[in-house]
Amino acid sequence: MTSPPTPVTLATAQARTRLHELTVIDVRTPAEYATGHLPGALNIPLDHLRRALPEIRQAAEHRDILLVCASGPRSENARKQLAEHGIPTAALTGGTGAWAADGHELHHPAACDTRSGWSMERQVRFTAGVLVLLGLLLGLLVHPAFQLLAAGIAAGLVYSALTNTCGMAAVLGKLPHNHPRPTDLDATLTTLSSYRTVSDGKQPPCR
Repeated sequence: MTSPPTPVTLATAQARTRLHELTVIDVRTPAEYATGHLPGALNIPLDHLRRALPEIRQAAEHRDILLVCASGPRSENARKQLAEHGIPTAALTGGTGAWAADGHELHHPAACDTRSGWSMERQVRFTAGVLVLLGLLLGLLVHPAFQLLAAGIAAGLVYSALTNTCGMAAVLGKLPHNHPRPTDLDATLTTLSSYRTVSDGKQPPCR
């Protein structure tokens, strides 16, 4: 008897009910992950997904995988990337924001790893605001052509809303403060690999 296909998305209530049988991968930056994540979630930032393909593929053979980000777009992006490699996964509708809004618990990294920072959405808002102000000021003080910078940022935000993508987030995600430490990512991949050896229906201890 074949198992039912993995759903493309899971609502928070569905994810909460099935959490004990899911492998949860948080694709946000390490700084965002440190502000609170789903119980048991492993942090593999979107930009490092390709490196983790072998471990994710192995884990998917033993458990359904749930992808999580802050609000949904990045986990959906990750789902599509993994689908291209033949790895079925589901994305959490509304991300950790919806999870917390529904009153579900968020876990935090151990005291030995307390690195925290701004969410990607906050980084995008700050960067866009700074660039718009800079374009307007340079347009007034140096040359009117600099106002095109502000117009370009505005056009980019409109495009981002229409397509549910964010090029600025992709660029910011490559900055050093948004990257996992190599030892952290290696440890995460080791933990993910260990999931395939668990046969009692329970994940290794929650992070």
